[in-house]
Amino acid sequence: MDLNSFTRRRSSKPEDIEQLLAQNSKMQAKRFGSNAITFTKIFAYCLVVLPILFVISLIFRHSSDRTMGFADARVLENREVKQNVTPVGEGGMGGVLFQHADRYNGKLLGGLLADGFDEAACASRYSSFLYRKISLHKPSSYLISRLRSYEDLHKRCGPNTQSYNKALEQLKSGKKIMGLTDCNYIVWISFSGLGNRILSLASTFLYALLTNRVLLVDQGKDMADLFCEPFPDKSWLLPRDFPLIDQFDSLNQNSPNCHGNMLKNNVINSSAMSKPSYIYLHLVHDYGDHDKLFFCDGDQSFLENVPWLIMKTDNYYVPSLFLIPSFETELRNLFPEKATVFHHLGRYLFHPSNHVWGLITRYYRTYLAKADERIGIQIRIFDSRRGPFKHVMDQILSCTLKEKLLPAVDMQDSVVNPSENAKLKAVLVTSLLSGYSEDLRNMYWEHPTMTGEVVGVYQPSHEEFQQTEKQMHNRKAWAEMYLLSLTDVLVTSAWSTFGYVAQGLGGLRPWILYKTENDTVPDPPCHRAMSMEPCFHAPPFYDCKAKKGIDTGILVPHVRHCEDISWGLKVVDDHDDL
Repeated sequence: MDLNSFTRRRSSKPEDIEQLLAQNSKMQAKRFGSNAITFTKIFAYCLVVLPILFVISLIFRHSSDRTMGFADARVLENREVKQNVTPVGEGGMGGVLFQHADRYNGKLLGGLLADGFDEAACASRYSSFLYRKISLHKPSSYLISRLRSYEDLHKRCGPNTQSYNKALEQLKSGKKIMGLTDCNYIVWISFSGLGNRILSLASTFLYALLTNRVLLVDQGKDMADLFCEPFPDKSWLLPRDFPLIDQFDSLNQNSPNCHGNMLKNNVINSSAMSKPSYIYLHLVHDYGDHDKLFFCDGDQSFLENVPWLIMKTDNYYVPSLFLIPSFETELRNLFPEKATVFHHLGRYLFHPSNHVWGLITRYYRTYLAKADERIGIQIRIFDSRRGPFKHVMDQILSCTLKEKLLPAVDMQDSVVNPSENAKLKAVLVTSLLSGYSEDLRNMYWEHPTMTGEVVGVYQPSHEEFQQTEKQMHNRKAWAEMYLLSLTDVLVTSAWSTFGYVAQGLGGLRPWILYKTENDTVPDPPCHRAMSMEPCFHAPPFYDCKAKKGIDTGILVPHVRHCEDISWGLKVVDDHDDL
């Protein structure tokens, strides 16, 4: 037998191959001697082994491709995964199963989210947990139960259902309603800047939970472009053929169906059996004393059976809901940790659309993922003059250095041998202007840090001025709020709803930069927030029972005045430090 015939039969069984090799060796030995025998054995073994190795390599390459893809998706949270995995030698497969269970629970945010959504339609819903630390604040079982109950209600009463169509016909008729209706609704009008919209919408959803109403969201120009649908089966978006939609822009305090205006003109009769088909609630920052009676128990009793409430607001009015006695027990059950309202409801409601999620993930992976620590600095200056301003930059440095959020630099440029294991800090700056991040970046480029740490400074965009009605501007704004929420430490600007959204989603108590006066740096430059909750900028100061003015920031221990706006209100936990 020659080598060609052997090659044609290399797929034979091992015992046949050995016989062939033996026969072939004898033949070759006769012709070439012992050296030829050795060469032939090596060559023959190669012909047998190489095809097997090639097949095995293909198998491992395919497996490796899938493994690398998954590892890449998990790389952003490696530190959490490592803490939860038991080595196989110490725990067998139990560690692997525990890791899988942890991912599943993390994906649903501790039960906040319902399972079963189309993941491709909204990539952020089930993958956002890969980009942030696991929250230390767990939603209550009662909140989870109420969210599932609301989803059932929304499915039964949402757009284009029989109940919705029936309620719509009643609304179109303009007749007063006698008795109870199958479903009651609250329509949120898209109004104001993006940060205000997110906060006011979360407030309105909480009000819907408290009053057993179905929330419908005015689409405006970009709501569908920015956010995924939060509820299964039925959309939260108000259909564009809603009969009152053309009046939304013109609704104000003087509208005939405005709650405050009706009270002022004694049109509302709380004892009447019939109710108007709809009432407009004006809770914008310029609302009047009669509009503010919305936060009184007596008026809530009247509104209870009005089938359609249309609300326009630019406020995070949750703190004043905590001061309505009839809501007290339900709020306590929903939020045993009172200062977690927006943290839970924000993560439940607001999932970036795929367009926005692409902006977030690409930026995070490129600039932030490899850092040992991420520091967010949100800069919003309420000044008609064009910046940047030196006193603002001085305030940022004074705060971050004094609180040891950023390392000091060696202005003498002493020779420092950089450590191979130097800690990397990534600073994410968001601002309409680029000057502040440029100054910070140059400082850490031109001078070494006293600690040997390496500091990178990054700013995703600088739009120069707020452009509320532009689609890409709002996409970037939403992406930057979300990126800030993924940081480990956060510094925000006073009065800014942009910062409020970031701190709430991230579960972060930020350092708040005080509003400057007379172009001077405040002393102290910043202060740690009492809680992660946003501030209600325009709360009522009224005692509904005594019917007189009162300081609503001292009525209960869990509603206090804000750090950045002295007249504002925010929710805190009873044990939070002042």
